[in-house]
Amino acid sequence: MITKQRTGITTGWLIFMLVINILSALLYLFKQDLVANDFHNGIPAFMLFLLAILSIINILFIVLVFKWIKKGVWGLIVTNILAVVINIYNGLGIGQSLLGLLGIVVLLLILQIKKNNHSNWSNLT
Repeated sequence: MITKQRTGITTGWLIFMLVINILSALLYLFKQDLVANDFHNGIPAFMLFLLAILSIINILFIVLVFKWIKKGVWGLIVTNILAVVINIYNGLGIGQSLLGLLGIVVLLLILQIKKNNHSNWSNLT
């Protein structure tokens, strides 16, 4: 049996994503006025609550990726697409909203890096 080994950059990126999602959830829940300033016409509180929930779900999906479960990656893709849709619907610019997908693109690229002739992606089950 081959021991799964994660590259250092993958571990670092997952930790970065974890911290960002924790901070995002806290901002959406406790600094709503600060976040609302980014939206041209403001954003309803329930939408910020929904974005906080998505950030918390992202944290769970990141933990799944740490545990080598591929469903975590697919979950991150879905929740981030939902966040982009919510942001565009509420008046955030398309470019700024699409930046939210950058983290997922970077993760997908990093997962292709090989260690001991196995990519992190191929180690996911």
